[in-house]
Amino acid sequence: MQYKSLFFGVFASLSLVLLSGCTTTTDATVAQKRQAVQTMKDKVLTELFTLKPSVRSQINSAPGYAVFDNANVNLILASFGGGYGVVTDNQTGQQTYMKMAEVGVGLGAGIKDFSAVFVFHNEAVMSRFVEKGWAFGAQADAAAKAGDKGAAKSGEVTADNITIYQLTESGLALQATVKGTKYWKDDQLN
Repeated sequence: MQYKSLFFGVFASLSLVLLSGCTTTTDATVAQKRQAVQTMKDKVLTELFTLKPSVRSQINSAPGYAVFDNANVNLILASFGGGYGVVTDNQTGQQTYMKMAEVGVGLGAGIKDFSAVFVFHNEAVMSRFVEKGWAFGAQADAAAKAGDKGAAKSGEVTADNITIYQLTESGLALQATVKGTKYWKDDQLN
């Protein structure tokens, strides 16, 4: 019993160290941090458009969209994650920098990096997301596999007039876990 507590403590500490590496560099200036978020956004969108070209026109015709980068750590019966991103208002061009955190319950162990793109289908939903943040729980689980490659080929979920695409190292996937995720404005970068 004592070894399990020690193992959990060490694994939790290691996870926090790894998660802290997922945020923009703490020694960087505000301008450098914003640039790092913009670089991440461009990279994620390029990857998404390569995997699913039709998303480009969906984003261009939407009131706005958001791009987030996240790392998730699963520890035996719990998972924790954190990340950062930016919401772009297509009408005004305004950029709002945001943070995210998540907690979940499930069996497993490991670390997973992923990115998410949110397409807002009406302005009120986007404004609510930016001003009040957003929290959600149980999500549908699916992944489209291509032959024996194991790479997700396509996947998306729509909730509350927001279409969400999740990208992993193996491609575009729709992830399913029971977790709570919270998004809020990054006071330092806005």
